[in-house]
Formats: sequence, C-alpha cells, structure tokens
Amino acid sequence: MGFVFGQWIMHKVLLVVLMVVYSGFSSNVVSSIVEARPEVVNIGALLSLDSSIGKVAKVAIEAAVEDVNRNQSVLGTTKMQLTMRDTNYSGYMSMLEALSLMGSEVVAIIGPQFSVTAHFLSHIANELRVPLLSFAATDPTLSSLQYPFFVRTTHSDIFQMAAIADIVDYYGWRAVTAIYVDDDHGRNGIAALEDKLAERRCKISYKAPFSPNVNQPSEISDVLYKVALMESRVIVVHAYPDKGLQVLKQARHMEMMSAEYVWIVTDWLSAKIDTNSPLATEDMDDIQGVITLRMHTPNTKEKSKFVSGWSNLASRKAAGGTFGLNSYGLYAYDTVWLLAYAIDAFLNQKGNLSFSYDPGLSELQRKNLHADALRIFDGGNLLLKSILQVNFTGVTGSIKFSDENLIHPAYEVINVIGTVFRRIGYWSNHSGLSVEIPEEIYKKTPSNPNSRQQLYSVIWPGQTVVKPRGWVFAHNGRRLRIGVPNRVFYHEFVSVEANNMFSGYCIDVFTAALNLLSYAVPFDFVAFGDGHNNPNTTELLRLISVGVFDAAIGDISITTDRARMVDFTQPYIESGLVVVAPVRKLNSSAWAFLRPFTPMMWLVTAVFFLVTGVVIWILEHRINGDFRGPPRRQIVTILWFSFSTLFFSHKEKTMSTLGRLVLIIWLFVVLVLNSSYIASLTSILTVEQLSSSIKGIESLVSSNDPIGYQRGSFAGRYLVNEYKIDKSRLIPLNSADDCSKALQDGPQKGGVAAVVDERAYIELFLSSQCEFSIVGQEFSKNGWGFAFPRDSPLAVDMSAAILKLSEGGELQRMHDKWLLGSPCRLEGAKEDANRLHLKSFWVLFLFCGIAFVLALIAYVIKIIREFAKHCSEELEGSTSRSSPSAHLQTFLSFLDEMEDDVKSRPKRRRMAPKASSRIIDANTSRNSDYVESSIVALEV
Repeated sequence: MGFVFGQWIMHKVLLVVLMVVYSGFSSNVVSSIVEARPEVVNIGALLSLDSSIGKVAKVAIEAAVEDVNRNQSVLGTTKMQLTMRDTNYSGYMSMLEALSLMGSEVVAIIGPQFSVTAHFLSHIANELRVPLLSFAATDPTLSSLQYPFFVRTTHSDIFQMAAIADIVDYYGWRAVTAIYVDDDHGRNGIAALEDKLAERRCKISYKAPFSPNVNQPSEISDVLYKVALMESRVIVVHAYPDKGLQVLKQARHMEMMSAEYVWIVTDWLSAKIDTNSPLATEDMDDIQGVITLRMHTPNTKEKSKFVSGWSNLASRKAAGGTFGLNSYGLYAYDTVWLLAYAIDAFLNQKGNLSFSYDPGLSELQRKNLHADALRIFDGGNLLLKSILQVNFTGVTGSIKFSDENLIHPAYEVINVIGTVFRRIGYWSNHSGLSVEIPEEIYKKTPSNPNSRQQLYSVIWPGQTVVKPRGWVFAHNGRRLRIGVPNRVFYHEFVSVEANNMFSGYCIDVFTAALNLLSYAVPFDFVAFGDGHNNPNTTELLRLISVGVFDAAIGDISITTDRARMVDFTQPYIESGLVVVAPVRKLNSSAWAFLRPFTPMMWLVTAVFFLVTGVVIWILEHRINGDFRGPPRRQIVTILWFSFSTLFFSHKEKTMSTLGRLVLIIWLFVVLVLNSSYIASLTSILTVEQLSSSIKGIESLVSSNDPIGYQRGSFAGRYLVNEYKIDKSRLIPLNSADDCSKALQDGPQKGGVAAVVDERAYIELFLSSQCEFSIVGQEFSKNGWGFAFPRDSPLAVDMSAAILKLSEGGELQRMHDKWLLGSPCRLEGAKEDANRLHLKSFWVLFLFCGIAFVLALIAYVIKIIREFAKHCSEELEGSTSRSSPSAHLQTFLSFLDEMEDDVKSRPKRRRMAPKASSRIIDANTSRNSDYVESSIVALEV
C-alpha cells in the first residue's frame, strides 16, 4: 500500500510540473504570436487625382486609414501604411505606378480607378498575387474568372444597365441610341445594356462611339449629327464625367435637347454634380430634363456621421479647396475598412506577409529590364479569400460579397430640373423600379418585380411633362418601302393598276389610318408579285424581317407563324376560314309541316303528352267523375285529354290541387312549343332552304374528295397542319373563275368537292355565284392586319388609329363602299338551319317532369295514408287476417272506388245496428198488441 501511495504522489507531482511547464510554454507561444503580428502593413492606392472621383476618393481613403489606425479593435497594434500614386488619366502611367507599388511589397492595392487600367493590371495582379480592390472600375467583364485577384468594392455596371433597361421598358420605348466612350469601360457597359434590353424585347438601334481622347467639339458634333439622323430619340450616354458633359453641351448647341428627345445618362453625371455642386449656370442649362442614376446607400448613423464631417475633411486634406462628396467616395472609404478586416482575419490565420522572387522574371532580368524588384506575395491567396469573406456594416450599408459582387445593388433615379436633382424613384435588383426605398422592400416578401414598377412624373427636355414618343422617322432621306400584294382577283381589296396606282379597301384603310397620326410618314407602295399568279404572302412578310420592305399592307391574314416574323396592327377586318360547296334547293313537300321539329323532338313531345294524360288521370280518378267509367272509356279520356291540351280545348275539369298544378305547368310548356313551332314553320315555308352533301369541315375531312384553296393563301398549309389532310387532295386555284369551274365540275370531272378560303373572299365570290354557298360553321378565327418589323413603334400607333376609325364608324363606311351590295350573298345552307332541337327545350321538359314526379309522390303518400285508415276501420272487430294477395286486391279496389263512396261506407256501417234495434222493438211491440187483442176476443 505504501508503494502504491508513493507512486500516486509522484504522478500527481509530475502532472503539476507538466501543467506549469505547459502553461509557460503556452504563454510564450501566445506572446510570440502577438509579437509576430507586424507593426506595419503596406497598402497602395492608384488614383487620378484631378478627376471628380479621384480627388474625392483620395480624401476618403486617407480618412479611412486614419480611422482604422486609431481603432485598435480591428488590427490591434498593427498600422496600415498607405502609398498613393497619381495615374493622371494615363494608362501607361497607371501601369508604371502599379509596378512601382508592387515593387514596394504592398499586400493590396486600392484601385485602379478606371476599368481600362484594371484590365491589364489584373494580369499583373494574377501573377504577383496582389489583390486589386477597385471602388470605381465598373466594367462588368472584370468580374470574370479571368481576373480572380480583381475585387470590385462597388456595384458592377451590369446592374446600372439593368436599371436603364427597366426605365426604357417602363415608358414603352422599344429602341435606344447609345453614345459611349470607345474603350473597355464604354464598350463593355453598352454590351451589358444591349443584353438587358434584349431581355425586355428592346434593342439598341444605333451605336455612336467616340474616342477617349476626343478634344475638339467638332468631333463630338460629327457623332451627334449621325445620331440626329437616326430614328430613335431615346439616347443613352455612357462616358466619363468630363467627356459626358461635353456631349450634352454640344447636343444643346445642336438643338437636340428639345421636347422630342429623351436623354438617359449613367451615374457619371450624378457623381459630377455631387462633387462640384453647384455647377455653373451654363452647365446646368445643358442637362435640363436629363434622367441619370446615382448609387443608393442607406441612411445609417455611420453614413450621417461621415457626411457631416466631410467638409472639414475636404478642407483639411485637399489642397485645391473644398468639394462635395459623391457615392464613389463612400465606397472608397468602405474599401479601406474592408481591407482592414480582411488583413486582420489574414493575420489571425497566421498569414504569411513575405514576398518571394518570381522565377518567371529571370528572362526579363537577363534582358536588362530590371524586373527583379517585382516579388510574389506569398499570402496573396489567403488574403484574397479573407477579403471575399468579409461581412460588416459600413457607411454604404452592408458590405458582403455574393458571387463576387456586393449584395443589394440599388440606384436612385434622378431627374435634373432647374438647379437641383429631383429623385423620381429607385431601382434595385430585388424590386425593379419603385418609389419605395429599397431597404423597406428588402424586408417584405419577394414578389414579381414587374408588379410594382412605378416612378414619379418626369419633366423632360423642353420643359414638358408629356412623355416623348421616343422615335421619329429617320432624317436620312429614305422613304418607307411598303409592299402590296399584286393579286390576280378580288381586286376590291387591293388593286394595282398599270400606271402603278393602288386602290381598294385595304389601301383606303391604310391611308385613313395614316391621316390620323400626329406626324407625317413618307412612304412608297411597291407591288409584290407578277400579277399572273397570287403572290406568297408569307414570303412578303419574310422580306420585311430581312429589311427589304419596311411594312406590308393588303389582305394579309394574321397567323401564329407570321406573328413570329413581324408585328401586326390591330385587325381591321375579321376573316376566318369557311367551306364553300355547291348547293341545291329543298323543294316543298306534303310533309313540310314536320320539318320544324327534329325526330327526337317529335318523339319526346309525344311521350310527354301521353305522360301528362296518365298523370292527370291518376290524380283525378278517385275524385273526378270525368275520369271514371269502363276501362275503354278511361283510356279514350286519357288520350283525348292529353292531345286536346295542344289546342287548349280539353273539356274535362281538374278538381285536385295537384292536378291543377301539373296542368298549369304543362300548358305553359305547350304554349312555348306552339309558339316555337309556328315561328319555325313560317321560316321554313317562306325562306328558301338549301342542301349540300358537304355539311362542313368535318364531313369534308372525313371524305377523300379533292379540296380547292386559293394559291398563296395560308389555307392549304393550315389544312395540312391542323386537319392532317394529305397534300395530294389540295388543289391550288388562281382565280374566281377557276374556283367556280372546279366546284361545278365536281370530283367526278376533275374538279373539287369544296373550296376552303377566308370568309372575306368568299362573300365577294358568292355575290355573283348563287349556285354555291357556305356550308357548316367558320372553323378558324383570324383577321387581317398591316405588318411591320418586330418592335416597330409605327405598328402601335397604327393600331390605335385603326381602333379610332372603327369607333368613329369610318371603317364600316369604307367596308360598305367596297364590299357591300351582293344580291346573292347567302349566310349558309344547312338543312336543319331553322329546325328546333331538343336541346333548346330540355329545361322546360325537365321542369315539367319534376312537377309530374313530385305530384305523383304526394298523391301516393296521400292514398297510402287513406288506405291504411280504411283498412283499420274494415278490420275493426274482425279476428280473421287477410293474405297479401287479398290486401293487394283490396288496395286496387280502393284505388278504383270514388273517394266519396269510400268515405261514406263507415258511416253506413255505424248506422246499421241502430236501425236493426229499432225494427226489433217495433216487431216486439206489434206482437204484444196482437196477443192482447187475441185475449180480449176470447174473453168476449
């Protein structure tokens, strides 16, 4: 025991010693880690200090570095040491300054300011693993996998372009003109705008680039002169602040700031005004009515504190005087803090701040290029990872990356009017356009952005509140080429005369609609077709889509396939497909009086007459003497009563309540049947009836007879695609005479059984061909419209004009002028056109049948109750039991008896005993008297 206890003591002592040693070792390790954190971390910044964004960013970055170094809760005792270089708008200087910074072993560079510089510096950053944190390079392509060490700490232009596309779509414009600086920043931004517009079925109709180094106003004037010749009047300007102001100034001098223009510029304008506010009066005059964007940042306490102290910062740090704070300055300030948090996380993960020699530069060193100063940042990958994982709240709101982009991109939509900005709404990728602050919308349940699109009113260029149309006819001298089908027949719709004159119903509608437009439309009609064969209308529309024609008018049917190629106006005439076939007259006969009703209708009517008689007989038999007698007489009474109600001549009276109710309902049905029969018979005997072996499209499809159609029409393709009719059965016809001859010959003589064509054509055809008629129903609903290129604004205006013509009655007057006055116009030739079917009266018969059933049920219940009472009285005092057959016989006898007889029988039975007792008493009295008289006689 002593030995064991001694070992236990030794183990305890050893454990204590180890704990002390471990504790000392741990404290030394911790102190060594703390001591391992560097005193200084070098960071760099690349700015163009003379620019509106650069001079604001310089003050913001320096202030942020000071704030970080004062706040030991982020980096502790480690200080950020900033090295700032001025690139002076030069890409070449940007590259040299960047190489100089990387040679001074900076762990990250804030910048560059311009997207053009960021593109080639990103390649160097990839090689040397030095992260670039840019608060101003907004080119969307910089977010690609090609530039992993480029981190954008502001919002990409892809969101700004989405906002502009939403504005264009919100106001209903379909095309814009883009003016942009011709470099990576301008080209890639406009490419993003083009993609966003395409998503909304809009487009850039003309691109007008200008050189980044443009200095002469004449160079900008040349660009604007070409823009003025274009059709679109919605102009988007994507440039740098100074160049963009030159464009707007020159546009005003060229009178391009009038009421018909719309100017939408990217956020460079808001940055310019925020920085240099107030602008000179002349500069403000150049931008009146312009719509611009500004990056939206929430109103937080951090932002309010920073903004309120901006004047002191700018006066203290800027040598050239004070200036305003723009949104890029806010993001520049947050970029420093973002980098500080990332460096802190990097150091906590024992990140390596060492730099190593790049062996790939040895060849350049041998060529005396002095590239040995460039070093690879060994901890670059870890620092980049730490940057992308930062999550904090800065002066711009929540700073967090999602898919390498900052979350919650949002913009303010600004209208420049007078000397101030006027905010007309917001845009965010969460809600689209809205007058509600994005932060409030983020708190709500996500919804369809298109459901809340809204902006306040805008004062447009020219000091007008009327929304500009957004387009005009191009001032380049070209007139619209409008294709017109050169038809072989049906010239009432379109006629092309020898002297190239065009007339017809379609021509009149088109010219009348043009006259209602508020602007002139220069155009020329161009005949399409040789005049010997009907042209292919689908081919004419295809030529519009490829730019050969600017529009097409005439008898052009609107179909699904055609609507995919062009845009149609509102239909100006309805015209569906119908079937035309030879018809014969239905001669009157001795049995014409049966034709108003169908056989089924006659059968059901007769059955209900009989059922009515039977029901009335059942209800009246026991109480009404008119419905009693021998069986033969009762059958005759039922038949006579049933059919006499047809003429309301029945003489039998109904005495029961149920019987009267049933009779009233039935007489109402008879009244309706009589009225309908008389009306239908009158129509049959006075209106000429026609008959054809073809009943409609269904019977035509089920047969194997050939079918005719108008050459060039969509009817042939429609029959093949929709009704699966074999092409061999379809016969193209070139003229009205061909149609008439083919129908007269019929299938037996090489003709056709029927012709399928549009109703508008057929009505003209039947005006002079009385032996044919439309059979069956119209089986395709479509109309005729004028065709224009996709997204043509003229199509919308023409549709409104056509509706106005229709509402004013002018469209009908033109229709009557060209297409009315047809003596043989027939609506159809259906054998049963005026016949009455059961489906027209089934509700009446249903109500009548229900009344019959309910009356019978009520009657049966009443009879059963009376029979039960009768049986109880009959069996009272009787000890014998009747068999079921006897009960049934008794019940049938009870039904056949008069109700009064049944009711009077118990009364007679009760009176019979009393009468018998009176007779017995009388006889007894008489016998007593006789005995007494006999005794008296004997005594005498």
